[in-house]
Amino acid sequence: MDGSTLMALFSSSFLAATLLPGGSEAVFAYAHYQAVAAPWLLWAVATCGNTLGGFTSWGIGCWIRRLRPLRELEKAPHREALQRIRRHGTPLLLLSWLPVVGDPLCLAAGWSGIRALPALLYIALGKGIRYALLLGVLLSAV
Repeated sequence: MDGSTLMALFSSSFLAATLLPGGSEAVFAYAHYQAVAAPWLLWAVATCGNTLGGFTSWGIGCWIRRLRPLRELEKAPHREALQRIRRHGTPLLLLSWLPVVGDPLCLAAGWSGIRALPALLYIALGKGIRYALLLGVLLSAV
């Protein structure tokens, strides 16, 4: 097992789930093809990193909400994400893995006051499914 590659996978997965640009798929594929660890461990490391990154965005949303009342944020460009969260609720966080819209959804969930445990569970489930699908593609390509 290569600890430095697993740390790189965790870090890239974490950063990919924040509002910073980046992706973790290449690191995940590299770790898989280099047989750095068992596939289930790669899945777990990537899922944990990505989940914590998304939950960090949720936390930033909570923090922003404390600094600025929600009615002020509704005037911001992220109004559409807030409306989606209100309309569809916590299960919308299953889509937190999607490029472009996933990170703002996590942030909007924090802004709108979605509780921590449901947010964490739905974010983790969405992220876990994402890496399971990616792993399935990689395993079938062998």
